[in-house]
Amino acid sequence: MPVISKKGQSMPQSPIRKLVPYAEQAYKEGKTVYHLNIGQPDIKTPQVALDAVKVHSLDILAYTRSEGSEGYRKKIADYYAKNDIHVKHDDIIVTTGGSEALLFAFGSIMDVDDEVIIPEPFYANYNGFSTASGVKVVPVISKIEDNFALPAIEEFEKLITPKTKAILICNPGNPTGYLYSKEEIKKLADIVKKHDLFLIADEVYREFAYDGAKHYSILQEEGLEDYAIVIDSVSKRYSMCGARIGCLVSKSKDVIATALKFAQARLSPPTLAQIASEAALQTPQSYFDEVNKEYVERRNVLIEELSKIEGVKVAKPKGAFYCIAELPVKNADKFAQWLLESFDVDKETIMVAPAAGFYSTPNVGLNQIRIAYVLNKESLVKAVNILKEALKVYKD
Repeated sequence: MPVISKKGQSMPQSPIRKLVPYAEQAYKEGKTVYHLNIGQPDIKTPQVALDAVKVHSLDILAYTRSEGSEGYRKKIADYYAKNDIHVKHDDIIVTTGGSEALLFAFGSIMDVDDEVIIPEPFYANYNGFSTASGVKVVPVISKIEDNFALPAIEEFEKLITPKTKAILICNPGNPTGYLYSKEEIKKLADIVKKHDLFLIADEVYREFAYDGAKHYSILQEEGLEDYAIVIDSVSKRYSMCGARIGCLVSKSKDVIATALKFAQARLSPPTLAQIASEAALQTPQSYFDEVNKEYVERRNVLIEELSKIEGVKVAKPKGAFYCIAELPVKNADKFAQWLLESFDVDKETIMVAPAAGFYSTPNVGLNQIRIAYVLNKESLVKAVNILKEALKVYKD
């Protein structure tokens, strides 16, 4: 019998999606499931994006250029300029979601057995992308007690070896909601220049920065032109997760030229989704102002309600729409499955993402969950109440 590859066997399951069969069974049993597990906003997609697909005048749904249509890339560059990020359209490669942009970045700058340093907990799929690329993740642990602040630069330097090729951050962070300060970005810039490394920043949540804070992009930092690679996406910004359009942005000509070869190998990003994404760039600032206001209110409600539960510890997010909560359980994986299989309050239950999958260090985060506050405030209150009642009766 043919044998599955070692890479395939070591490919991690998604902590966000692996419990889906249990949720589907709960639905079949007539239960309502509040989805706190996945960053699928309930915010409406801008109508201008939906209309662009409805009224397009294409006769043939053809390929676009491998790097994405020139018109769309020029408009992306204009969008960045409005955010004080100055790049040219030739610095941008349109990808099939931010996921493909990350795979292109890994493939362009790292070989098998090379290393990438990532503050953890981090977006769970970084583990998957690393496995698929044959790259080793070297974690720097940030702690819930410190609100998941950036670890000391000395902690990064201890981990740098001849195999180290890059540092990867998510800013604002998924799953912690941590927003890196300008000073922290400058510290990271200094270290990558000192050790001749790339700095990759996943900035898909750029618009979602709270409490008067401003997002500072690595592309705004002078002197990083040959080091900085940004990963971006329309998924969260415009509530267009299903469009699967992202981009890789870098002022390094070598990075762009190399990533383009990967883009050519997959031919082109999806045409209709590019049309929708280009139209979405017309979305007024008032849309983001309203969305940010809503997420701040949701965050405040969520943190307040979680803080009332005995034994629960939670970090307060500064951006994005996630938080990590530490629970009085031994194994959040088993608890999350139990919630769907065996527990409900008046035929209602919740689906959460066990946080161990957001770490690469073994046996860390076992009693933590990630919560996505993408539901309305009333639903969040109900969901946290279900969590509170569940913890009263759950036995490890």
